[in-house]
Amino acid sequence: MPWGATGAVGLLLVGFGVLGYPEIASWFSQYQQSTLIAEVAGTQSLERSADLDAQIAAAARYNDLLIGGALVSPDSRVPTAAGDPGAHAQYESLLNANHDGVMGRLRIDAIGVDLPIYHGTSEQTLARGVGHLEGTSLPVGGSSQRAVLTAHRGLPEATLFDHLDQVKVGDLVTIEIFGEVLSYRVFETQVVLPEDSQRVMPVQGKDLVTLVTCTPLGINSHRILVTAERVTPTPPDVIASAGARPDLPGFPWWALIGGLLVVGGVAYIWRSGYAGERSRR
Repeated sequence: MPWGATGAVGLLLVGFGVLGYPEIASWFSQYQQSTLIAEVAGTQSLERSADLDAQIAAAARYNDLLIGGALVSPDSRVPTAAGDPGAHAQYESLLNANHDGVMGRLRIDAIGVDLPIYHGTSEQTLARGVGHLEGTSLPVGGSSQRAVLTAHRGLPEATLFDHLDQVKVGDLVTIEIFGEVLSYRVFETQVVLPEDSQRVMPVQGKDLVTLVTCTPLGINSHRILVTAERVTPTPPDVIASAGARPDLPGFPWWALIGGLLVVGGVAYIWRSGYAGERSRR
């Protein structure tokens, strides 16, 4: 019995699994997120337009009454809301027609981001996708509004805002909310201290969205802020691609490599055993 060959192949496969785990887990995470986005888009397409319009209108009224901002504790990985705690139930009910906490979709084609947007910034939420910071404007657009969206970097099981530091001025950020398509162009990227909450306050007359994540990886002492301003009218190509099933996560090359390793390992073990049998004859 070629235990030496079997052990060598086994170690090779274990090594592949350990080294490939982040890529494999990230692929499955993105697949689940893309499936959810497609399901939500399909459900919303069946809703009456009047119902969707009512959801958007209610969110806009909420924004008009909102006074808040973002606070980030130095020992916290995520921002927390500043505002009226009593408004939480109302917040959870807005842009939540499917009662699943998903309010929309965030796309940043420049860095391969296509993720669902959830209510709130709890750890459970941020393990699944992008969280909307309660206390800031809901992402439905409007003058003197700033929506703040946040996600983790460096999770071993998911790729979320890992490449947010690679976003450049001029890149487009697209938000799809209940059939509405909002396009924003990045005009500022910066790294700030966690307590610098003034950086995410609304600006008079501006329609803004700010993306937030921690940096450096594993230390999380600062925050990356990427701020974009609304582009009107929305570019035709952005409108044309709205509602489409996400292209991510792409072909699972890791599965092909793993399959080849298994086939090669089995062939190697068989050949080793066959050679051993011949040598004993």
